[in-house]
Amino acid sequence: MASSIPTQIAETIQTAHIQRNPSPRHDLNPSTAASEKQPVHLQEAPPRQRHPRHDVDDEDELDDLDDVDDDDDDIPISVLKPRARARSFPPMPDLRFEQSYLHSLAKADTWWKVAWITVRDQMMMPFAQGVLYNLAICGWHHWNKSAQLSGNSAGARARRWWYGVNNWPLPQKAKR
Repeated sequence: MASSIPTQIAETIQTAHIQRNPSPRHDLNPSTAASEKQPVHLQEAPPRQRHPRHDVDDEDELDDLDDVDDDDDDIPISVLKPRARARSFPPMPDLRFEQSYLHSLAKADTWWKVAWITVRDQMMMPFAQGVLYNLAICGWHHWNKSAQLSGNSAGARARRWWYGVNNWPLPQKAKR
């Protein structure tokens, strides 16, 4: 049975975008506009000769002078003299999977190492992360299983406070 046309279109588009020979040097971290910082240099404009308004008799010349004055008002001071940024955070790391995978593959010199890196990055690490996440969630459920409103834990105290703030009655203990 032939596959559907939308599936064939998607496969064609996906296959066309596969890079057959990626370059580790170029594809590890492609340069962006933020890769290089280039300071902005402002050049001071030569001073213009301005006539005092009371010396100008012709209204056309007065309109021309108004146009000159309007040019100075178009650029806000915050653009011309921006505040210095606080340097409190380092640059964001590149956390894309493809970049780290290609970086790992750059060190591989045999097919065996390529296979090991692929299995490690695409099977073992996601499995380990899933197991650890699941253990953390199961541990949290087990730890909170016996939490009750009459308990002395921080969660029970916060719950009693919240019920009191909202004037809600505390639920009665369930009989077992």
